[in-house]
Amino acid sequence: MLDANMKQQLQQFLGNLREPIELVASLGDDAKSNETRELLNEIAELNDKVSASFDGDDQRKPSFEIRRASDHDASVRFAGLPMGHEFTSLVLALLWAGGHPPKVSDEVLEQARALEGDYDFEMYFSLSCQNCPDVVQALTLLAMNNKGVKATLIEGGAFKDEVDARQVMAVPAVFLNGENFANGRMNLEEILGKLDSNAGARAADKLNAKPPVEVLIVGGGPAGAAAAIYTARKGFSTSIAAERFGGQVLDTMAIENLISVPYTEGPKLATALETHVSEYDIDVINLQKAEKLIPAAQTGGYHEIVFENGGTLKARSLVLTTGARWRQLGVPGESEYANKGVAYCPHCDGPLYKGKRVAVIGGGNSGVEAAIDLANIVAHVTLVEFADELRADEVLQKKLRSMGNVEIITSAATTEITGDGQKVNGLVYKDRNTDQEKTVELEGVFVQIGLVPNTEWLRDSGIELTKFGEIEIDAKAATNIPGIFAAGDATTVPYKQIVIAMGEGAKAGLSAFDFLIRNEAPEEIAQAAQAAAEKVPA
Repeated sequence: MLDANMKQQLQQFLGNLREPIELVASLGDDAKSNETRELLNEIAELNDKVSASFDGDDQRKPSFEIRRASDHDASVRFAGLPMGHEFTSLVLALLWAGGHPPKVSDEVLEQARALEGDYDFEMYFSLSCQNCPDVVQALTLLAMNNKGVKATLIEGGAFKDEVDARQVMAVPAVFLNGENFANGRMNLEEILGKLDSNAGARAADKLNAKPPVEVLIVGGGPAGAAAAIYTARKGFSTSIAAERFGGQVLDTMAIENLISVPYTEGPKLATALETHVSEYDIDVINLQKAEKLIPAAQTGGYHEIVFENGGTLKARSLVLTTGARWRQLGVPGESEYANKGVAYCPHCDGPLYKGKRVAVIGGGNSGVEAAIDLANIVAHVTLVEFADELRADEVLQKKLRSMGNVEIITSAATTEITGDGQKVNGLVYKDRNTDQEKTVELEGVFVQIGLVPNTEWLRDSGIELTKFGEIEIDAKAATNIPGIFAAGDATTVPYKQIVIAMGEGAKAGLSAFDFLIRNEAPEEIAQAAQAAAEKVPA
């Protein structure tokens, strides 16, 4: 199962085990069970603190439990083989079971340990899903640190009947005590926030207790990270408040146009950004969704950002880097069948449609790339494009047209996504040349029609926005309000690319620096006013 290089790396990692762990497998007579037996034996041979047995009686076969030898309640179960993107999750589960400390704050771990109640999690992942490892690892940590929590992590491809029975059509998919709990990427803090009713209030109190900073960046993608590094390097107190650090990069698979880096993947790049930011004295405040901006002109002092939980942060200067999200079609059936056949991430959810018929909406690079990827998995792909020709790069179009199970429909306006009440069963489009409506029978629809800036929260702030919701900025990344700058996909800068967002973030950081050195701080203004008042004779 493991090649020589992987064995060598894994052996080095297992050298960090502090106490013995046990691998207990429940196997059948199938090929996957044989592969599981081989994998566990190979792992056990690499370190004498690891033992493997094959007498488990779990109903899911193949599956195996990783547990601490001294405390069987500190355990997690994998059903199927956690390879591909999940191999790292497997390695971390082994280390955490063996007492190696996770890279999570003591505060978050204490919150996990203090959680009261019984929680039985079942989570479905696919081996090609870049969003799934965060959830797998979060549930593993929760189960390892709280005896009331059980976590079973299931590779959907190995349990297709179960996936179909539960109508899992998008991953990561999490069930709690048999009921749907969440879909999509989540980390441990987010899961605890959903389980712990007091988490929001505590987070707000922490925000309100923080003193004003010189630069507050709202958003933690490439633009936000670049802006923060540049202002921190100038010696200014800097904070990042982000809904999720990494932003949309976390949802991106192959990145081949970041100059000097021939190939990387979104989660790897997000980790690299986080590592670089951590080299500086930057206060990163994650899981904070901005709700309102109050300019300094209204407060008489600092710019203020109010967050969804009610907490507030203040700063002399702001850099807005809230990015963008996938644009929705806005047609009947789209929201009703979200995660029930309507999807936005072909890498994550494509394997769930193996042998089925799907459509991709959108003929740009993202849409054509999605259609190419899906054509290698599903039975048939119908690509639907509104314009009269595809907009993707010619090299991508040529590749798509060479595939035998793809149909391309142009001049087509999607008007409805249909379903049977439980899942998608078709798509309706209007031929823009004839006005005739046509139906395509299928099981999945992947929407790839561009981005929408995350700026709704700014509409009453005084910040000028375009009719598309983009933040208006000048050549120096400045908005119409002094001391407030913006960068990245949320702005009017053309070409929404990672490398451009990084450059624009750096520019915004330098502009914030220039503003700060040319303008007095609110305290200095107040002190000057007080001094002047004291000199006035009574």
